This record gives sequence, C-alpha cells and structure tokens, in this order.
Amino acid sequence: MTPGKRLMDIVLALVLAGVLFIPTAIVALIVLLRDGRPILYPSKRMKAPGQSFTLWKFRTMATADRDASVSGAYKQSRITATGRVLRRTRLDELPQLWNILRGDMSFVGPRPPLPRFVRLCPETYAEVLKNRPGVTGLATLVFHKREERLLAQCHSQSETDAVYLRRCVPAKAKIDLIWARNRTVCFDLILILATVRRVFAFRG
Repeated sequence: MTPGKRLMDIVLALVLAGVLFIPTAIVALIVLLRDGRPILYPSKRMKAPGQSFTLWKFRTMATADRDASVSGAYKQSRITATGRVLRRTRLDELPQLWNILRGDMSFVGPRPPLPRFVRLCPETYAEVLKNRPGVTGLATLVFHKREERLLAQCHSQSETDAVYLRRCVPAKAKIDLIWARNRTVCFDLILILATVRRVFAFRG
C-alpha cells in the first residue's frame, strides 16, 4: 500500500468515525433492541496469504454454530428483518472503520476472502491479496448483483461453495486485478463516490 493511499484511509476513517458516531450508535441500539446480543458479528478473513484478521460487522443473521461460507439461498431464513435493511444499505459494514484504522483493510480493494477459499484457490489469491482488502472496490461495484443472483439459486452450503468457486472467484479476481493495474488515489475516490451513490440510490 502506498503512503498516499494509507494516509487517505486514515484521514477519511477518522472523519467518518466522527460524523457517523451517532448513526452507528443508533444502529447498534436498534440491533440490540430488535435482535438482542451479540450486536457485532466477527468473521475471520484473510488480508494476505497466511495472514488472517477479524472483520467486524453488525450482526444481520440469527446466530449459528457453524457459518464458514458465503451467503446463499440456504441462509436467507436466518437473516433478520433489521439485517435485510442493514445489508441493502451496507450499514452493517460501519464497524469496518475500525478495521481500516487498524490497517487490516483499506476503503478500496478486493473484498477480504474467507480462509477456506484462500486454501482452495491459493494461486488466485496470491495475486489478489498483494493488495490490501477493502470495504468496496471495482469488483464489488461491477459484480455484486451478479454474485447475489448466482448464489440466490443455491440451496445448500456445498452447492453455494461450488458455484462461488466456479463462477464468482475467477470473475471477481479478474476485475480486482484490473483495478490493481490501474489504481490511483483518484480512481479510489471515484469508486468510493460510486459506492456512496449506490447506497443513496437505494434509499431514494
């Protein structure tokens, strides 16, 4: 990560932490009152081959003992009413400001993968994870809806994993590497603004 990109992450994260402190507290209170504890959901992710970290989100699902895969149709029944709103508006990702300040993530980059997919696709992620993972990114903006449609047809974890590995991982990696070859601070800002625009377009 270049010094300019890291500086932008820190400054922007600090500004947003101040601006969004009250909205974040309100979301936490709503989750607590409507869905109970835990308020936050920790997920083990990879920031580089062999380097894991805990990604934090507001909890959007009923808790389960084992939850080590991406979200397919078989998980839909576990999503809470509050969680559906948080997911669509991406407010569930507000706690990731902490991950950015810690240096685990950037605002822009490839989405941090689950460890099992890094183990299954080591060559792909060896390239993708040369860049710090991000809250949003080119692949997130371009492929997210397509990924949702593909996984919405999967009714078991094994089917979800197979479709994700065959149809999603290669496509997202290709897009992430296009971003990596062309990345600049200005390009990152454009992607951040595009993400904000998408969120507010949903609210409208």
